[in-house]
Formats: sequence, C-alpha cells, structure tokens
Amino acid sequence: MKVFLGFSFHTAYLSVTYLDRFLLQRSINEEKLWAIRLLSVACLSLAAKMDELIVPSLSEYRIDDYRFESSAVQRMELLVLNTLEWRMRSVTPFDYLDYFASKFGCKSKVSLCKEAAELILIVIEGNAEMNLMDHRPSAIAAAAILTALDEEVTEKLLEFKMGAMSSIGSIEIEHVFSCYNTMQEFQMRKNKVTNLFTSSDLASPTCTSNNNSSIDVSSVATKRRLGSNVCDCDFGIDKKTRLD
Repeated sequence: MKVFLGFSFHTAYLSVTYLDRFLLQRSINEEKLWAIRLLSVACLSLAAKMDELIVPSLSEYRIDDYRFESSAVQRMELLVLNTLEWRMRSVTPFDYLDYFASKFGCKSKVSLCKEAAELILIVIEGNAEMNLMDHRPSAIAAAAILTALDEEVTEKLLEFKMGAMSSIGSIEIEHVFSCYNTMQEFQMRKNKVTNLFTSSDLASPTCTSNNNSSIDVSSVATKRRLGSNVCDCDFGIDKKTRLD
C-alpha cells in the first residue's frame, strides 16, 4: 500500500518496524495475500495512532482492490498489539539524522536529512534481507547520512569519524559499514523513484517533520519472513493456528 496520507517519515518507518517485530514471532502463509494486506493496514494504522496528530479513519486505508471492514482491521490491530506485548514506542533512525547531519555534513542540513530519509525508505522497501531489528537506529541513521553525502567511505575512515563522537555511545562500526554498503547499492535506485514525497522542503530543520511519505507497506510485508504459523481470520486467534 502506498502511503499518501500525509504521514511523516517516522510513521512510515514505524509501521515497518511493527511488521518486522510481528513477523519475528509469527508468520503468514504467503498465498494468503489478503492476510498480508490486512496486517499491513493494521501496522500502518497503529503507527499513525502512535505518531500522527490527525489519524485517518480505518475506512480510508485501502490497498489495491482490498477494502477491509473496520472491525477486521481492529481485530488485526489487537493481534499485533498482543504479539508485540503493547510495546509500541520505538526509537527510529529519524531521531538521529539531525545529529549525524551536524557532525558529518558539509552541505545544507535540511536537504541532507531529507535525502537520507529518502534513502532509508527506499532501502526498507527494496531490500527484503535488511531486517530493521538487526541494526540499531543510530547505525542506520549514520549510514544514511554518509551515503547522502555521496562520499566514498572506507571502514578505516568510518572508524575515524565515529571515534570522535563519544556522546552517541558505542555504535558498532561493522553495523554502520554494513548499512552504508547496502545503501550505496540502493542509491542507484533513488533516481528511479518519483514523487516519493509531495513536499519539496522539510517543515523544520529536524528530520521527523510531517512530510508526505510514500512507501509500499504491503510490498514490504510480502518480502519479509512469510510462512505458515499465524491465526485464522475470526481473530480469535491461536498462535499456532494457520491461515488456510
């Protein structure tokens, strides 16, 4: 589902973290496309409720030819909440972009943050192997800023740059470098993505402003770990029951 609801970068990212966390504990039969779509809607709706000032009604969420009843979305939301043990607040890379842009940047911080945010969303949508739970948000943010700077960074240079930042705590250099290499690979796709954001400028210097983001959430869900041990659609749901 493309997110064209005026959601922030943070909301789009948060919805994918919910997907990843959910799929670490449960899986969905990939033949059940409707279930993947329903899960995508539920995760996006929950993220919007956590992060947005104005939240669309459930009837406004639509994926391709699927329009789910509000009651079905609410039951899936409850399943997600219970699976994640109601721990819905998450730190995201967007909380760190401003910091790394100030430390690394040699151009406009606003434009650098915007470009880094675009890179993060492109990588999330295009790379099924990059589970967000495998990397600290700070590592993803650092890698995105370095990639947006369009400079060649070696692991030795990265270690030097990161070593000067005692205030950020211990960030594993190998994780940052791994994220950086992944983003470099996906950088070439950036020019193919049009209308990723409907606003050309950020509303404020921070990197969590309410720009319209576009990410195919259901596509992300389809590429994640899909298997065979989630519940049936009455959502009276036994964890071991399969969607058949």
